[in-house]
Amino acid sequence: MKKVTLSIGGMTCSACSSGLEKYLNKKDGIISASVNLVLAQASIEYDEKKINFKDFDKIISDAGFRNLGEYDILKENKKNYQKELLFVYLLFLIILMYTSMSHMFNFPTLSFMKPKNNPVGYGVSIFLLTIPFLIYGFDIIKNGIKNIIYRHPNMDSLVTTGVLASFLYSFVNLILIINGDSNLVENLYFESCAMVIYFVKLGRFIDHKSKEKTKKAIKELVQITPTKAKIESDGKIIEVTLDEIKKGDILVCSPGDRFAVDGIIIEGNTHIDESFITGESIPTRKSINSKVVAGSICIDGFVKYKAERIGKDSTISEIVRLVIDASSSKAPIAKIADTISSYFVPSIFIIAIITCISYLLLEELNSAVIHFVSVLVVACPCALGLATPLAIVVSEGKCAKEGILVKSSEILENISKIDTIIFDKTGILTYGKLKVSKVFNYSKISDNEILKYVSALEKQSTHPISNAFKDIKTNYLLDDFKNIPGIGLFGVIDDKEIYIGNNKIIDKLKIENKHIKDEKTLLNDSNSIIYVIINKEIVSLIGVKDILRNESKSVIKDLKKLNRNVIMLSGDSKIVASNIGTSIGIEKIIADVVPTEKEEAVKEEMKNHKVMMVGDGINDALALSVADVGLSINSGTDIAIDTADVILMNDNLENIVKLIEISKRTIKIIKENLFWAFFYNICMIPIAIGLFSFMGLTLTPVLGSIAMTISSLTVVINSLRLRK
Repeated sequence: MKKVTLSIGGMTCSACSSGLEKYLNKKDGIISASVNLVLAQASIEYDEKKINFKDFDKIISDAGFRNLGEYDILKENKKNYQKELLFVYLLFLIILMYTSMSHMFNFPTLSFMKPKNNPVGYGVSIFLLTIPFLIYGFDIIKNGIKNIIYRHPNMDSLVTTGVLASFLYSFVNLILIINGDSNLVENLYFESCAMVIYFVKLGRFIDHKSKEKTKKAIKELVQITPTKAKIESDGKIIEVTLDEIKKGDILVCSPGDRFAVDGIIIEGNTHIDESFITGESIPTRKSINSKVVAGSICIDGFVKYKAERIGKDSTISEIVRLVIDASSSKAPIAKIADTISSYFVPSIFIIAIITCISYLLLEELNSAVIHFVSVLVVACPCALGLATPLAIVVSEGKCAKEGILVKSSEILENISKIDTIIFDKTGILTYGKLKVSKVFNYSKISDNEILKYVSALEKQSTHPISNAFKDIKTNYLLDDFKNIPGIGLFGVIDDKEIYIGNNKIIDKLKIENKHIKDEKTLLNDSNSIIYVIINKEIVSLIGVKDILRNESKSVIKDLKKLNRNVIMLSGDSKIVASNIGTSIGIEKIIADVVPTEKEEAVKEEMKNHKVMMVGDGINDALALSVADVGLSINSGTDIAIDTADVILMNDNLENIVKLIEISKRTIKIIKENLFWAFFYNICMIPIAIGLFSFMGLTLTPVLGSIAMTISSLTVVINSLRLRK
């Protein structure tokens, strides 16, 4: 099973993207496919035993589109001359409109171009001036016809049908005029064909520019990595390109330079600016064994670092991939628009045909053609197609800039529905930077030796409590080691069986506990407790204190202002958890739980609420996976990050509040976009049909194309509000 993201050519509206998506998902060998109109790409998961990568050229071509190869956002920077062409054709359009309308306003014009004096000269002139517009819009006409043939009618199909109907009708009349029927000179609509094509092109140019703005944040991430690096080789420092760097190479970075690849510092100290990836403007101190990320800036120190993750494996590439994947995925609200679009275009064709037949029966061919073309042009689903994907891409870019990675647009929508947030305590509400505050010693072994025993075991653990002992030097070697989830650790040192853990270890080993008073003393002082048991005898009770995050209290307060329920989940005792929870304003506290109980606690809340779980460790992975939304901080374990739906790159809990607000605004903007897209069509289609002509309200193809452009522009401007 493989996954590929392809650039797609020839998509112009939601009918294109939804039609292609349906077509791909029906193909044997394709497991799932999602097509993104804004990024003009398709994310496809396929079975390589049934489909070869080269087969996609034919598959996509058969659907009426073009496969432009693997998606690369930077390839889109190629210069195109649409702006210049629009200006040139605007001049052509002015000449054409002056020629076709000057007689209405008695403007001066050449005598052979006056319809009354020389109807043939006039007709031939506007016909010849229209031909360049048919060439200019050949891509629209070609795609329109192709999509009708492939039974995927889209916006191009509507425009093509309208333009060709108007052009052919005018051309037939021109032939009749040349043959002597000068009365038909008023039934020439060549200029309508030209204006419709021009305004469709103008609308697409505006859409393209707007899409470029939405992709700006993603492009900035891609371009942040330098193209060259300094590498140490045989005692010399030489400059190389990124392609020449291999894993394990030693690179150097001076003040003001950017790190070229992800790596680990092996020499020197520095402060680095990681704001492009974390959103945090305060420089971070880095020393030996600290990890560095490609693109971050070395501020004040010369360092050497070993290359670890290069090219597509780098953090930046992974972030860009996640953002693009999220932008390509479908939010539930987007699927509504896609479903409507798939029925919309065929429905418009039916309405246009019924309108044409009605006018043929009730009035004349001239009125039938005008209303037929007007309905087709005014109903183009550009605004409907842009309503959802444009807002999603803007939001994903905004989140990425704030250091928030959302793995799918469905999650982005779900976040707006979250009403309950469950926080793990250690490493989330606290920094997980623990220190030993008190040692009760019940043996002849010195405090120092006891701490060395504990350190030897804790160095094998990934639990945040182990950090309190990491700096304690120990030479003891373990002959055996076991992790007892939710309880503690076991190891054998010098033939001594050593258990360390919370008070549940006492029950597990069925040992009498004579030290409950000391335990309560530590718990009342907000300590986490660690019993040390050697050969099934309690030798010590250690108190370990954690440090609350600076922003914990304000974040809880802000979440409550947003009417969110807040719960704290902890493996610590009820007394410790309660002391910490109440100090930051959390009323509901679930304490003394093992990993499976964390999962059960989340499931219990999900019976009545939409739940977000915030965690960072292996212990939280189950709870993160079952929650409606799982959120992990970037300093968490790999398994927690892999399981989570959202990752905070800068570990700042305030971004949870930002994320909820961005999600709410995104859904609000999407709903507004869909409203305006539907409202526009509900208003304009009846006018184009001529239902309000008795009130003097009528619509020509030219006005229809202008209205269509304005409707798309409304959706674009509304979506770009999310960038603020």
